[in-house]
Amino acid sequence: MQREMRPGALLDDRGRLIEPGWAKSEVRQYQRAAVAAHPLRIKEWDYYCVLTPDHGIALTVADNGYLGFLGVSWMDFRRRKASNGGAAVRWPMGRMAMPESADHGDIVQSHDGLSLAFRHEPGGRRLTIDAPRFRGGLGLSGELWLDQPPMDRMVIATPFAGAPKAFYYNQKINCLAASGEIRIGDQRARFDPGSAFGVLDWGRGVWTYRNTWYWGSASGLVDGRRVGFNIGYGFGDTSAASENMLFVDGVAHKLDRVTFHMPPGAPDSGVWRFSSNDGRFTMIMQPIVNRHHATNLGLFKTAQDQVFGLFSGEVRLDDGTALSIRDLPGFAEEVRNRW
Repeated sequence: MQREMRPGALLDDRGRLIEPGWAKSEVRQYQRAAVAAHPLRIKEWDYYCVLTPDHGIALTVADNGYLGFLGVSWMDFRRRKASNGGAAVRWPMGRMAMPESADHGDIVQSHDGLSLAFRHEPGGRRLTIDAPRFRGGLGLSGELWLDQPPMDRMVIATPFAGAPKAFYYNQKINCLAASGEIRIGDQRARFDPGSAFGVLDWGRGVWTYRNTWYWGSASGLVDGRRVGFNIGYGFGDTSAASENMLFVDGVAHKLDRVTFHMPPGAPDSGVWRFSSNDGRFTMIMQPIVNRHHATNLGLFKTAQDQVFGLFSGEVRLDDGTALSIRDLPGFAEEVRNRW
């Protein structure tokens, strides 16, 4: 069953999800003040990932209740290397003032020598980074512009069985053509809109303590058309909707269930395969590099394997049209959290 949500508030007066389901725009309004759970349990984040065939960058600002985080990751696909940097924020519990909408409200944060700004401007988004301590003082800085014309996105509201105050409201905006420059030490990396595309992962919710998710995303040009997809599963009660969706020239095409078939060894040791129960998504991903990150602070523990690679396969649109994809840059990940 794939239930499309109607416009309205996200939560009722008891802080419970009114309507689980999916949408192609921000039809439900999130308000932190309406959440009934303790502030320690609220998780809010904005995550951007921008990829080219040669390199990529990922930026995170997250308020996870008892721990906040600013993150910067750089991927060099030619050298098959990934580097992580970040700054922790103790006990933010809402002090990071994360916007209640993916469509307005800026994020400007600076902690422990790392500064990130995500700003809305007419026609798109501007990302600014200054991380002088990145990679042992080599430093990373720059600015990217993400073009966002009117287009569909993946929106989903997911409840958690047995936890009535828990929910996850998520938006994924694919196919954001990127332009700008990132400086790493004395090296400069260009992002050109013909070959650089980003995705925004906007998440707000109350999570259960232990969970695992699988997520995949890719965006780029296929025969001159903007093509992307979002796939994922692993947590919550998804009986009302999955988060699987294709995008072609700004139009969403809803998929049902997608399954990840990971290689038996290390996450980047072999080809990842993907299948769907509706037969509309058949894909492989050839790994390039695994961005591994693990943190164990007792109460808070995370283990992340985000494998970047090239997707090839075939998808079918809502009208049955087949679309072949070859070497589309993207990633697939397995994340295990105790938070």
